[in-house]
Amino acid sequence: MQQQHRQVAELRDEVAEHRTREHDVDPLFVNRWSPRAMTGEVVDEEELFALFEAARWAPSAFNNQHWRFVYATREDETFETLLGLLNDANRTWAEDAGALVALFSKRTLEHNGEEATTRSFDTGAAWQNFALEATRRELAVHPMAGFDWGSIHDTLDVPAEEFDAEAMVAVGQRADAETLPEELQEREQPSDRKSLEDLTFRGSFD
Repeated sequence: MQQQHRQVAELRDEVAEHRTREHDVDPLFVNRWSPRAMTGEVVDEEELFALFEAARWAPSAFNNQHWRFVYATREDETFETLLGLLNDANRTWAEDAGALVALFSKRTLEHNGEEATTRSFDTGAAWQNFALEATRRELAVHPMAGFDWGSIHDTLDVPAEEFDAEAMVAVGQRADAETLPEELQEREQPSDRKSLEDLTFRGSFD
């Protein structure tokens, strides 16, 4: 049965304790963070594909839509394959994810075969859409760079000459921090951000 999800209209308590907006933006952006604690329940495929649908609408150079997703829910035999690509630190908690996703970007533009220089930038936009939709649905979603970059193409049958690996992502139902290994429990909270005055420069960088 398809689950119903409320619209995010305010900062969640767990976020408000750690984050402060400097300007008026929708709470959805601030509410997004990267929990590790997940219940081990399967993520319904219809719900998972709503995240892919959000990613599908990201902008890209020449509308090339560089992003590709290889995924498995924990009901799939290939879940263990994706889990095995993770390093030990990520595997200890990601084994309770409802789904794992490997994210790739296409190296070339489809209309002329030239290098797609914005492929990582554009695929990052797709990931952000994916993550924001997960946040709206109150799912845990956590991106990872700690995986076997050397074998991911062969393991998942992705042509290495055509696609770059970008990230892996764990998706699942939220669980209490106490379910995590002790060394991760104190890190299970939203991180703050640098001030805009440290990030924005009018006219020139200097």
